[in-house]
Amino acid sequence: MNTGTRTVTVGIDGSRTSLDAADWAAREAERRHLPLRLLQAGIAPTSPVRLPDVDVPAGRIRTALDRAAIQLSYAHPALDIIARSTETPAVPALLEAAAQSETLVLGSRGFTGFAGFLVGSVALEVSARAERPVVLVRAGELPEDERNRPIDGTPPDQAPYLPVVLGLDVDHPADDLIGYAFDAAASRSTALHVLHTWTLPPLRGCAPGVPLPDVSAEREEGKWRVLSATLQPWRHKFPETDVREEVVYGHPGHHLLKASTGAGLLVIGRRAGTGEAGAGHGTGLGRAVHSLIHHATCPVAVVPHT
Repeated sequence: MNTGTRTVTVGIDGSRTSLDAADWAAREAERRHLPLRLLQAGIAPTSPVRLPDVDVPAGRIRTALDRAAIQLSYAHPALDIIARSTETPAVPALLEAAAQSETLVLGSRGFTGFAGFLVGSVALEVSARAERPVVLVRAGELPEDERNRPIDGTPPDQAPYLPVVLGLDVDHPADDLIGYAFDAAASRSTALHVLHTWTLPPLRGCAPGVPLPDVSAEREEGKWRVLSATLQPWRHKFPETDVREEVVYGHPGHHLLKASTGAGLLVIGRRAGTGEAGAGHGTGLGRAVHSLIHHATCPVAVVPHT
């Protein structure tokens, strides 16, 4: 991987939501042993501030960016934090930052009436067009939300992580997508749940979405074989990661939403180059991905791939 991408970047806008995303990004940077870059777009640029190398006087804390940098430096004293601002509007600034980062992290605006995200237009457009993975973090996301419930007096910050869930199309597997999911699981020392869903086109005389039993069994067996073969080299590369494979009949949105309820991170793919500038918010995400980033109950990583 290009060393220029060896950073985790998070967008800061001064909202509580962006601060929750920044805290998640700080934890992710620590897990991956990477520096954290804070970026505030659409305001007058300032000289980059690197923390916690220097103490910033109280009078220096003027902007949301400053406040976020100071709070994170106290919460994560060993983390290399770089904060900067730019006059460039949010979408182009974040797209440029994503291209220079291993992961870009963005916050949602809040909760919908259902469990999940209320995703803003900036987050949708950036997720649809970014060259690198974008993680969308729920408002109110807490460190303990990504871990199992502590037992036997274990401190919450030492409880095992919840599994990472990967939605994978075995007909179009992508190394970038699979590699990101395995890295995420390995950095958390947790299990990886790989889920593939499939359907058959409707047949004359059959109810929509209901496959013929003999056709269904043969197809599903083939899907299992392909999934196992696709993951085999990754199992060798990550021998300490516990991998659970699952093939289910149905549409991906439903099954991945269900799986996300017990996950610490949901990883899904997006075909690179499908999001076009000015084509509308979220264009290029696809129907299933669009639904997942609105309603998943855990952070969602959208990984572009060819």
